[in-house]
Amino acid sequence: MSKMVNMLSILWLLKTRKQLTAKELAEELEISIRTVYRYIDALCASGVPIISDAGHNGGYSLLNEFTKAPLFFNPDEQKALVHAAKFAIDAGYPFSETLDEAISKLKMYTNEEQLNHINNHLRGFEVIHPTVAPSLKSILQDLEMAVADSYSVNIVYHKEREIEPQSRYIDPYGIVYWKSKWYTVAYCHLRKEVRSFRIDRIQSLSKTDQKFDRPFGFSARSYFLKDLLPDSNQLDKLVSVRIEGNAHVLDDLCQHWLFNHALIERKNNQALFKVDKESIHRFVPYFLLPYGKSLTILEPTLLQEKLATISFELFKHYQNTSLH
Repeated sequence: MSKMVNMLSILWLLKTRKQLTAKELAEELEISIRTVYRYIDALCASGVPIISDAGHNGGYSLLNEFTKAPLFFNPDEQKALVHAAKFAIDAGYPFSETLDEAISKLKMYTNEEQLNHINNHLRGFEVIHPTVAPSLKSILQDLEMAVADSYSVNIVYHKEREIEPQSRYIDPYGIVYWKSKWYTVAYCHLRKEVRSFRIDRIQSLSKTDQKFDRPFGFSARSYFLKDLLPDSNQLDKLVSVRIEGNAHVLDDLCQHWLFNHALIERKNNQALFKVDKESIHRFVPYFLLPYGKSLTILEPTLLQEKLATISFELFKHYQNTSLH
């Protein structure tokens, strides 16, 4: 038998027979006592709490709590799990209490050395995310269940720039976390098409008894990114955006999620992007404004005019504010 099979067999024997000597384990598995010692050391190094009692009636046994735990992880796996949990909890993961309980259970089933290893790596690992409202967590929980069970839901949604919220009947296909915001990608029965909805704009949600069929192979992530980013297969239908500036400023701009995807050509002090016209109206000017005069838009004229209009409107706004 392989090393892994023998190690799992040792675990199973200790769980079922409570206490066994190295000799008894060796005879049961038909391996040498020295090999048993080596496997016991490997299991202990992986975090399995094996107790060794010396003396005439001694032997190996498992810590009582461990008999309830079906898995064991090595130190790097444990570290990765607690780091990932911290990311998820701080990002507003809807089942954070359950996740926290799982991590507590993981720590419970480790030996002292493993627990110190986990705590040392967790102590210097911090994640900064915007605060998540309790109401958002509740809606996320309900949405996750609706996605998993394929139930349609009714939502009251406050769309951007609209005064009054609207009622929508949707089939939630998936949930996406994007740039510190949660979204659901869903079929909207009002618009008769797949749409993405920002979850912090959902004021209320109620599950229905109506089930839906998710399109085969549908990816909420792929749909969401396709809706955001220009289609590189249709470059002839996109608008050229040529920007000039210092090399380090352009480097920073080219790392942006939208501009990185749209980059066509990069020279020392210039970059050429291909962007759809809608993005020039909706996104691009607001991403470029913080760079101020460190960048110059060479083309298109549409983007130059859009930036000038936004800047002038800001100027008038703050000029009127200062007069009051």
